[in-house]
Amino acid sequence: MAKPDPFQFLQEVRSEATKVTWPSRRETLITTGLVLAMVLVSSLFFLFTDTIIRWSLGIILGAR
Repeated sequence: MAKPDPFQFLQEVRSEATKVTWPSRRETLITTGLVLAMVLVSSLFFLFTDTIIRWSLGIILGAR
């Protein structure tokens, strides 16, 4: 098995890193906003679902 060359490895890493397409600032802000919006929607959904289940169980079990 050939001995790995650290210098060649670093050159290849640098070469591959130049091929990466980084998102623009605008794309990053839009994506962040969408993630925060989905977190808000999900948290509201689970809040309402939990409230409805708690209310239903209270009625079924007769404990308020």
